[in-house]
Amino acid sequence: MPSKKAATKKSNKPKKNAAIDTLLTENRLFKPAAAFTKQANAKKEIYARAKKNPVKFWESMASELVWKKKWSKGLKWKAPDAEWFVGGKLNVTESCLDRHIKEGRKNKAALIWEGEPGDKRTLTYFDLYRQVNKFANVLKKLGVKKGDRVALYLPMIPELMIACLACARIGAVHSVVFGGFSPESLRDRINDLKAKILVTADGGYRRGQIIPLKHDADVAIAECPSIEHVVIVKRGDFLLRIKEGRDHWYHRLMQEADNYCAPTYMDSEDLLFILYTSGTTGKPKGIMHSCGGYLTGVYATTKLVFDLKEDDLFWCTADIGWVTGHSYLVYGPTACGATQVMFEGAPDWPDKDRLWQIVEDYGVNIFYTAPTAIRAFMKWGESWPGQHDLTSLRLLGTVGEPINPEAWIWYHKVIGGKKCPIVDTWWQTETGNILITPLPGITATKPGSATHTFPGVEAKILDDDGNEVKEGGGYLALTKPWPAMLKGIWGDRKRFIDAYWSKWPGIYFPGDGAKIDKGKYFWILGRVDDVINTAGHRLSTMEVESALVEHPSVVEAAVVGIPHDLKGEALAAFVTLGGGKEFNDKTISILKDFVARKIGAIAKPDRIINAPELPKTRSGKIMRRLLRDIAIGKLLGDTTTLADPDVLSKIKKEYEED
Repeated sequence: MPSKKAATKKSNKPKKNAAIDTLLTENRLFKPAAAFTKQANAKKEIYARAKKNPVKFWESMASELVWKKKWSKGLKWKAPDAEWFVGGKLNVTESCLDRHIKEGRKNKAALIWEGEPGDKRTLTYFDLYRQVNKFANVLKKLGVKKGDRVALYLPMIPELMIACLACARIGAVHSVVFGGFSPESLRDRINDLKAKILVTADGGYRRGQIIPLKHDADVAIAECPSIEHVVIVKRGDFLLRIKEGRDHWYHRLMQEADNYCAPTYMDSEDLLFILYTSGTTGKPKGIMHSCGGYLTGVYATTKLVFDLKEDDLFWCTADIGWVTGHSYLVYGPTACGATQVMFEGAPDWPDKDRLWQIVEDYGVNIFYTAPTAIRAFMKWGESWPGQHDLTSLRLLGTVGEPINPEAWIWYHKVIGGKKCPIVDTWWQTETGNILITPLPGITATKPGSATHTFPGVEAKILDDDGNEVKEGGGYLALTKPWPAMLKGIWGDRKRFIDAYWSKWPGIYFPGDGAKIDKGKYFWILGRVDDVINTAGHRLSTMEVESALVEHPSVVEAAVVGIPHDLKGEALAAFVTLGGGKEFNDKTISILKDFVARKIGAIAKPDRIINAPELPKTRSGKIMRRLLRDIAIGKLLGDTTTLADPDVLSKIKKEYEED
């Protein structure tokens, strides 16, 4: 519950420094419930212990995993390269599978899967262990060796998790390509990797439509000379072509495979996977993660951030095509021996209560999703979750982008029933695991703030010159190494250094603006690419968007900068109205004045444009870059990752008619 001093204070004067001006101040405080604190996995002393000796703290977490050979040195650090658990040898699947078989979880459910059409499967830890071993043998028979790259292009089905773990079992490097990406995106990633094997499916389902994965894969690999074999999982009765000698049915290969595959032991620093992230410009970056450090990071954060218990049912709604699905579906929860939900489909098919039906049906305890999804739930209305019993929930989480305070409050009240702690987590594909987050039972939370660094992590707010900002806005900087940090960009050392290590000597720059308040709470302001220079002030679009969404008529907003003769840049706001509200000149005037009152005249948008839907990637992130292209009349950039490309033509029409 919020403290008695709970209030939302808005400042009309920007807090200025050399980096980013900040406008919003949020003072509502939600203290942990005593009962939750009493049973929490994390205890308050953990922060002091980790601060005293961060390396020793991480070593203590690593020691809870299974190692073939213990490391000789916890950390070897020379920026930008960190080696963790030097000399240690392990196979990550022994921590994720083998030990659970030995420790009495053999018949415990590892995965409760539901397909979009309603088909269901449950895999115990023994089922998962056996399937992973068999597919590892399949890959070996197809010629895959330690260090080879395997591309995975699958829907959200258990075989995707199985394939990831099977690669890890034999020391192959997996690279998951989201099943909604185009043939061109798949082709480019395969060619960059020089992958030998592609694992795909005959098709998949999304909002009642069939996704022709094998067909798209065929188009892609026509220009991929490195591919030697294609393994096809049979998801349905989809039309496809089979190329003899190259294409193989997954189920037939599995029938012939042995039940056990001895694990290939890896150095702690050996590669586990490569995952591509598009960033804001340029070709996709192949982010590399290693075995020992990555597994330690995701194990520790899963256990402590989500307060995971033996009998919990955990549901991370992310697709495995994104890093969140890697860290908090494939590896972190399995290392903890958790039971998880995995869902193939969309949250609004066949109806807008599909997720809440699943929570009720299975009794989900921990629910981890994106702010974009939460704002969609708000737009659809309380009646949809209101039809279901959500009392099994005991902890909620958010991931992917900053959450605005009003969406946080809605999540707390409507989904959490005012009783569930919310862990608002900040991290990236590059960081591997959660770095800034509340610890439930310890941290008093503020709506919209990711609060404090995870134990063993050090972050600061710096200005352009690398000076620390004690209070106010600036650039987020990670000043010490952590185990799950990226090992580089595949095939591009220079880009790795330029992108993350060139702003300040020896300090990692994640590319995000942030602020820190008097209470030393971190507030993520979004990508620095989304900072607007207007009339001598540097403003974060996130704060203006947050103010707009506070208005009861607005369910979503995206703000971009457009050229202005006097100000340099002006603010253009694309807004989605809810509840049948009419968009007209009066609405525009009301919203402009509302922003001016909330955070100051400097942040008043010059233009407000009606956007019935905002352009989003398939992972739910708003593509502000494309909105900026529309606003300045530029040819649209790459749209291949959009969930619905038709949205752009509708927005463009509204913009031109404005």
